[in-house]
Amino acid sequence: MKIHSESRISHPRPLVYATYRDRLPEVAPFMNDINTITVVSREQTSGGARLLNRWQASTEIPKIVQRFVTPDMLCWDDHAEWHDDAFACDWTLTIPAFPEQVRCSGRNRFIDEGGHTRVILSGELHVDAARIPGVPRMLARTVAPQVEKFIVRLITPNLEKVNHSLGAFLDAQ
Repeated sequence: MKIHSESRISHPRPLVYATYRDRLPEVAPFMNDINTITVVSREQTSGGARLLNRWQASTEIPKIVQRFVTPDMLCWDDHAEWHDDAFACDWTLTIPAFPEQVRCSGRNRFIDEGGHTRVILSGELHVDAARIPGVPRMLARTVAPQVEKFIVRLITPNLEKVNHSLGAFLDAQ
């Protein structure tokens, strides 16, 4: 399933990019459905940085997936490779509760719009429901799209909220 999000932030690209890369934990309090963003590891590279951030969400779980998804599973690891010269970030999300069952990756691009920044996120999500414990094989084809929709519904608005929250954070500086 495709993931796509675009937002416009009313701040210059270098500031938006650096804040997104370096200060997301400070932006977390501006997001109502994210409890925390924790930097697990950070490595400077010749072209930017390699980061691992752990996101912990707080959101209601739809009834159809409550048998398979519990609140403690609402966290994901954001593995990000930042490319400073291109104002871009390649990322892979892993969900610790479903390390083999969920694959999600993509790219964020930061486009200069004359003092404003357009953040474009493109990605792809795939859920192998047959490998989710407790999902009967005969239901896997039915459950997989529902789980994908739930995850995309959880992640995509959060990505847009991150951008809006990042703008609010910068406005407050």
